[in-house]
Amino acid sequence: MIEPLSRPSRVELLEVDRIRLVETAPPRVPPEEREAMNRVWEQAVRANPSLFDGPAAACAGLEREGPRGLVLTWVRTTYRHYALRRVPGATASLPSLFVAVVQPTNDGRLLVGRMSASTASPGRWQLPGGSAEPPQGREPLDTSALRRHAARELAEETGLDTAPGELRLWLVTHDEEGHVGVLFLAPHRPESLLRERYAALVSSETAHGREPELARIAFVRSPAEVAGLDGTHVAFLKPVIAHWGSAAT
Repeated sequence: MIEPLSRPSRVELLEVDRIRLVETAPPRVPPEEREAMNRVWEQAVRANPSLFDGPAAACAGLEREGPRGLVLTWVRTTYRHYALRRVPGATASLPSLFVAVVQPTNDGRLLVGRMSASTASPGRWQLPGGSAEPPQGREPLDTSALRRHAARELAEETGLDTAPGELRLWLVTHDEEGHVGVLFLAPHRPESLLRERYAALVSSETAHGREPELARIAFVRSPAEVAGLDGTHVAFLKPVIAHWGSAAT
């Protein structure tokens, strides 16, 4: 049985065992909205030249399917389309679909990172991860594809290589703006290993004249510790940390 999900007042955490992804056609963008979208996007690129208009998979709907299943409807778009969120009254705006990795240490803390100045969200603390991307060719966008993308994001942002098969589907986050995040749980690792791999990544990126995606990493175990981090953080971070703590207990 499929049941539509209403928008939560803040952030909803959904425990799931399976996700069925269904592609649909993107919404038509009226000419006046497209013009405003392009204007906002070009302004953003002038302010941050590292932004690029690459392919993205956006969320078009989320429904329950059985007690621990979801149907996630998605569309092909590009990052430029997300500029519509900054256009008042836009009718063709789309929520994000992203993946993230919950990486625990051996003592039960979770790795979080602060986005660098060259990213779309400088200074923001979040879990390792990023926007979902549409598949190439005839490859389907399914849970396995999202898992592979999550493993790639973890390696690119922290330097930690983890086989996709080691990541377990754990939670789906759903917020009041319709953004959906698919969270995968990684195996516990020693904090020393995580710091070592991150330091090696920073050294390599710096040597090649690039800025790492994460300017800093930290390890937290409670919402209070999240609140103590300098800078902003994604809305789902505190609820996820709290859920992790209650699950561990």
